Amino acid sequence: QEHLAESGGGLVQTGGSLRLSCSASERTFGSFALGWFRQAPGKEREFVATIRRSGDFKVYAASVEGRFTISKENAKRTVYLQMDNLKPEDTGVYFCAAANQGLRHQSDYHYWGQGTQVTVSS
Repeated sequence: QEHLAESGGGLVQTGGSLRLSCSASERTFGSFALGWFRQAPGKEREFVATIRRSGDFKVYAASVEGRFTISKENAKRTVYLQMDNLKPEDTGVYFCAAANQGLRHQSDYHYWGQGTQVTVSS
């Protein structure tokens, strides 16, 4: 059975940090890649970061490179997104998703969590 559940969102000031967590079922955690996407109000959902099953290959959107870090903890079947130096433009609903192929495109991802809200105040 597929399952993803995000947590860790909240309200933070500009320059602050948050760590998002995405817990997965055993089947979903074994997917080719697990990624994070976000959707700001009035905008389309966009790619943020992804990590391949082996954990040795990660891809980031240019807008978060150097500020966000994606990682995974196999024992807990959890993927994390550490977000530092947050900016107001990082505000949005953050979704965790599982892919069986590809890495960056939404169409690569076959299962999605419900999302967690991140709000960065200026």
